[in-house]
Amino acid sequence: MIRRQRLASGALALLATLAAGLAFPGAAAAGEPTGESAPKVDLVLDVSGSMRTRDIDGGTRMAAAKQAFNEVLDATPEEVELGIRTLGADYPGDDRKTGCKDTAQLYPVGPLDRTEAKSAVATLSPTGWTPIGPALLKAADDLDAGDGSKRIVLISDGEDTCAPLDPCEVAREIAARGIGLTIDTLGLVPNTKLRKQLSCIAEATGGTYTSVEHTDELTDKVNQLVDRAADPVVTPVATEGAAQCAKAPTLKSGLYTDREEFSQQRWYRVDVNPGQELRASVSVASDRAVNPDYGLLLRAVTTHGREIVRGEAAGNGRTDVISTGLRYPKAESDDEAPAESVCLQVTNAFSAPSGVKTTPGMPLELTVDVVDGPSQASDVAAFGLGRGWWLLGVLVLVGFLAGLLWGWVSRWRVAVWRTN
Repeated sequence: MIRRQRLASGALALLATLAAGLAFPGAAAAGEPTGESAPKVDLVLDVSGSMRTRDIDGGTRMAAAKQAFNEVLDATPEEVELGIRTLGADYPGDDRKTGCKDTAQLYPVGPLDRTEAKSAVATLSPTGWTPIGPALLKAADDLDAGDGSKRIVLISDGEDTCAPLDPCEVAREIAARGIGLTIDTLGLVPNTKLRKQLSCIAEATGGTYTSVEHTDELTDKVNQLVDRAADPVVTPVATEGAAQCAKAPTLKSGLYTDREEFSQQRWYRVDVNPGQELRASVSVASDRAVNPDYGLLLRAVTTHGREIVRGEAAGNGRTDVISTGLRYPKAESDDEAPAESVCLQVTNAFSAPSGVKTTPGMPLELTVDVVDGPSQASDVAAFGLGRGWWLLGVLVLVGFLAGLLWGWVSRWRVAVWRTN
């Protein structure tokens, strides 16, 4: 019995070794445009009067924020350009119009001088209103230049006090600019209304919301977000799809971002040479409330309107992102044929509840990858697996030989047993 288990283990090990040795995953160089500029982070701090409240580790919210900022400034990676913007730090009066303009750049976004930045933070004192919307607009302007990663980290202890300039709408407008900016939010009190507003701001740009109640939690989270800005990222290229294929922009391999209104369709074009494959996927983020029963369709058609392939997804409840994709293998031609222009159609079936704004459109992200197809034209229709089919054949052969070996050993053991 022990011997049989060892033989079985040996056969499995042989199979696994051959599989591992033969499986050479090909690195897909999609050629997406990447940001070469330095990553930028703008820390936006609420310095309104409520920051005097003493409910964080026995001290004021302002004291906790200052301590966290000092530790974050010490830990900021050298390659990150960091700035600090305040809201509600300068105007102590009761005039709402003036208070809602109270946002200032405490430390400009750029190479970090830690001593200078800490000195600026030390001067802060809780003062006035909470103009979150205006502060986000100004912070977006602080980060607009360059093509590297851009991140706003908003720390607040209260809701915006400058309606009707809704911070959620402001965040959607910022996302619609197509500058690849992400807003992360941190709430200093476990308040339902605050959580709802800050979550909405973050969701509009693909960011995160976190509730923090202790100084060390605030420090750790801000450090994490600053470090995340320094990670290598692919910056989507802003594009604008057309209402029909003939006027659609021609895209190459890469990552693209666009805006699509409710129940709208957008067209894009991709040139595919003989012997190449087109792989495409799309996702649409519902950055606001949507009605149940929605769908997303991605079609590849010829310039004459013939459908080549399609991918679709549907749902019937609240969702943040719905995605679909497709793959179009193109047979290699023996003749010198020109590139085929493939039209990609993206259509959504989202609808908005009463009172929800439909503009700007929902964020759309489109990935396009044009790669070399299989060596033989017949492989395209038969397998659709590129050059990977031979690995499957080798594994089948190895399994067959292992089975024969196991059968021979078993018969030999039975013969020896009968002899004895």
